[in-house]
Amino acid sequence: MSFSLRDLDYEDIKTVGSLEQELFPIDAWPLQMFYEEFFRPDTRRYIVAEVDGAIVGYAGVMTIDTTADIQTIAVLPGHEGRGIGTAMLHELLAEAARRGAREVLLEVRADNPRAQLLYTRTGFTKISTRRRYYRDGVDAWVMRLELPPGGAPGDGGPESGPNGGDTNDTAGDNDDESTAGNSSGTEGDRP
Repeated sequence: MSFSLRDLDYEDIKTVGSLEQELFPIDAWPLQMFYEEFFRPDTRRYIVAEVDGAIVGYAGVMTIDTTADIQTIAVLPGHEGRGIGTAMLHELLAEAARRGAREVLLEVRADNPRAQLLYTRTGFTKISTRRRYYRDGVDAWVMRLELPPGGAPGDGGPESGPNGGDTNDTAGDNDDESTAGNSSGTEGDRP
């Protein structure tokens, strides 16, 4: 089943807010936060992934000066392992590069090996740990990616992996999503 990515529209915010509550029941962002993020296009970009016209994932990046921060990546259960998280991540990295970022930071749950694998495969490295960062007491790994001159990893496009290869290959598809965003095993990543 194919998917498409597009920019978050104002009309999408309530849907994304509902998905946020479903995917992150412990530390969900309040709906107002999504509205605040949406109205900061000078430093933020949020995208959604759709399958058959329905939103199945969302992601966002903040870029200030030469540093970008992946704010969130989330994919609904049942749609993981299809390259959606990978595609969203690469689109955010390309956006960060377009905005002049030289490095990208993110936090990922220490108990989220699938997301850690996605980020490691993309070229992120762990630089520190934030103890008891999440509301349920789980640590966060802080990870960093240095963007190469001229753009995102690979050839700079969302279709390229860190080595210029196709990120939607079938080998390891079940490992390419940011999953287990909370203790209930649903998918997503929360900084």
